Amino acid sequence: MTRPLRGLARWSIPALLLASTIPGTSAHAQAPSYSVTELGTLGGATSTGHALNERGQVTGESVTANGVARAFVFTPGRGMIDLGTLKGLTSKGYGINAGGQVTGTAVNANGRVHAFLYTPGRGMIDLGTLGGTTSIGCAINARGQVTGESTTRTGAAHAFVHGPGRGMIDLGTLGGATSIGYAINAQGQVSGESVTHGGVGRAFLYSPGKGMIDLGTLGGASSAGYAISASGQVTGAAVNVDGASRAFLYTPGRGMVDLGTLGGATSTGYAINSRGQVTGAAVTANGAVHAFLYANGAMHDLNSMIDPSIAALLTLTAGRGINDKGWILANGFDSRTGETHAYLLRHY
Repeated sequence: MTRPLRGLARWSIPALLLASTIPGTSAHAQAPSYSVTELGTLGGATSTGHALNERGQVTGESVTANGVARAFVFTPGRGMIDLGTLKGLTSKGYGINAGGQVTGTAVNANGRVHAFLYTPGRGMIDLGTLGGTTSIGCAINARGQVTGESTTRTGAAHAFVHGPGRGMIDLGTLGGATSIGYAINAQGQVSGESVTHGGVGRAFLYSPGKGMIDLGTLGGASSAGYAISASGQVTGAAVNVDGASRAFLYTPGRGMVDLGTLGGATSTGYAINSRGQVTGAAVTANGAVHAFLYANGAMHDLNSMIDPSIAALLTLTAGRGINDKGWILANGFDSRTGETHAYLLRHY
């Protein structure tokens, strides 16, 4: 269940600002523009959010009272539920669609880690592998298609798409041995990372019927695509000419641009919505890692966009999801308890 921040009336802060505020604009970057809701846990000390859907539902992993990690779904107004496992001990939720279907990993009865598909009212099923022993489900779209990574019969790990009635399809690589699909949109386009002939990892965009293309870098050697929008925009991290890893935004027909940092050297984009807003994590000028929102051409520290009385106790360390309403899933550290929890941010 959700719980209030001890010492304050509640996590959700009443609107202090204008109804016309656009989250992330520089004019209001220093003023509270998001309410904060702590998602709680499954009985243990910690929770980590990995994905957010349009209904505000979150999936991730939480430690139970017995000390094991379990995949969960949090629904606003209902709280957090344990999704179970594939008859093993542990599970983790990595992707959720608008219908509340979840994918991730779970230990099965044989002790192997496999990708799963959880459907509300039906439970969890094993998605199998590409012929190897393990698989990971990283993301799911509205059609119930899942992407991730699976070992093949040769032992190499390849990106896949698993579709209803079609099973698991190998997406191949950019010429090297391995690949992984991190994100999938409604058109079945996948973004992720693949090793090239030259042995370096590169962000890719896979389109059905067209195959996999290399998205390049910011001038350095490597890159990885962690999220994709409905229009095929991709965010992730890429090395620049100075050797620093930076959050990027790739737009088809325009290429890749550097989203900057919060004053430090590095940043990573973890999620993107249809408006091209990106959230992720970046190093600040004093070396801390903070969650950010990139919007309207600028990167903003999410810790400066919540009530200061909350920000004094809570550090939002990574933005892991953003939907088309502008709601953000972030993970944060409570300085009083030393615990890391998932939080839902909703703008006024």
